Amino acid sequence: MVIIAYDLGTGGVKATLYDDSLKVLAKSFMEYRTYFPGAGLHEQKPSDWWNGVVESTKQLLAASHTDPQAVGAVAISGQSLTAIPVDGSGAALLERVPIWSDGRAKDEARRFFDTVDEERWYMTTGNGFPAHCYTIFKLMWMKAHQSEVFSNMKHVLGSKDYINYRMTGKILTDHSYASGTGGYNLKEARYQQEFWDAAGIDMDLLPKIVPSDTVVGYLTEQAARELGLTTKTAVMAGGVDNACMALGATGIRDGAAYISLGSSSWVPVTACRPVLDFKTRPYVFAHIEPGMYTSAYSIFAGGSSLRWVRDNLFAEFGPQAYGEIDRLAQSAPVGANGILFNPSLAGGTSQDKSVNIQGAFVGLSLLNNRADLARSVLEGIALNLKQSITYLQRKVQMEDEILICGGGSKSAVWLQMFADILDVRVLKTNIDQDAASLGAAAIAAKGMKRIGSYQVIDGIHRREACYSPDRAVSEQYKAVAKRFNYLAEVLSEFGDYCGV
Repeated sequence: MVIIAYDLGTGGVKATLYDDSLKVLAKSFMEYRTYFPGAGLHEQKPSDWWNGVVESTKQLLAASHTDPQAVGAVAISGQSLTAIPVDGSGAALLERVPIWSDGRAKDEARRFFDTVDEERWYMTTGNGFPAHCYTIFKLMWMKAHQSEVFSNMKHVLGSKDYINYRMTGKILTDHSYASGTGGYNLKEARYQQEFWDAAGIDMDLLPKIVPSDTVVGYLTEQAARELGLTTKTAVMAGGVDNACMALGATGIRDGAAYISLGSSSWVPVTACRPVLDFKTRPYVFAHIEPGMYTSAYSIFAGGSSLRWVRDNLFAEFGPQAYGEIDRLAQSAPVGANGILFNPSLAGGTSQDKSVNIQGAFVGLSLLNNRADLARSVLEGIALNLKQSITYLQRKVQMEDEILICGGGSKSAVWLQMFADILDVRVLKTNIDQDAASLGAAAIAAKGMKRIGSYQVIDGIHRREACYSPDRAVSEQYKAVAKRFNYLAEVLSEFGDYCGV
């Protein structure tokens, strides 16, 4: 038996073929578009998700010469906080739907907190993204602004649950995805009726919650025909991307953490209890493993800040630009000769004093050069994520080694810098950018009883590099970190002053 895992992300869908021992056999990818029809509006087409799943499946089967009869199960890691209204026949009522980053429901969130204590809501749900991002508030917006759509809605589905429905005709969700709706009680593992009542949303709209490794159903004849598979293929409930990535990156070890260095960057820790703090608001999802949680802080513009610097300061180096940034950064001293870079080019997150914080280069003088700028950028992103780790360490015991995955993990210079700034061992493994796919594949393997526990994931990771901190350099970075943290406070106040 082989398994197909789908990583249904913001930029596209990646399909990965695994054998039942969770070894990668082949991969394919289909990109799709995000629409920005107005200020704060971020939308995608569910039909594009489905078409991406269909085409990536066909590519995968063709490239790997896999017999469709051999595909025993599929599972999806789905982008979080989406809201797809469907009618009684299961048809999507909107061509384009708000995705996780959509900001249209700010007024609805404010109205909700007129009657619900915001701290109690957060401490119940762990929903630390800006509140308006969560499903419950997007539904309030639909009710106020798309009344016909709302009145015809029979169910609201998340991204992977919509694809599961297209595959099986069954409407279900799992605990990890439900925990990102804005109306889920983390510790009691159920929807919190009080919040849905306060929002004016009938809980009958919500799909029933089942464990992630539940077989939702089998491919319908139509879905099998479109995908090029068979009706013998089982479809798992799957999980939200944050939880699938946590599972694939760190398994189910209590206190295990990783850094994802993508366009946005974040630091999650897997633990037996959620990390909750109303002041700094880590965002928490139920883990794929029952009774566990993944809690995280993020910066919205990690890799995208580095890309901005590449495109605006190093564009003449073309495809070698990242390598040139590494080379120059390595030639500059710790602290970049006094330059600090704050990577808040996309605004602030919950860990910042203000969401209005702005990115900046600070400390420039006539003595500085481009090497200092390059080093300050890599240092600034790492220092920002050190803040995240510091907040987590105050609440939970963490392992003394941290995995780094994502595009940024290709830079040995940067990984050593992370080790020195974080003052922990930094690990790179073979899984790298496939953590969410591995998590989804493990769900399918467990649901089909090919594995007995998610503990097998630890054995799938092979160490490719490990970077230990240089104690003398780490001491130097302690002083740089103090300056960086002070700068973050000032930039937050400046952003508020400017009314960004």
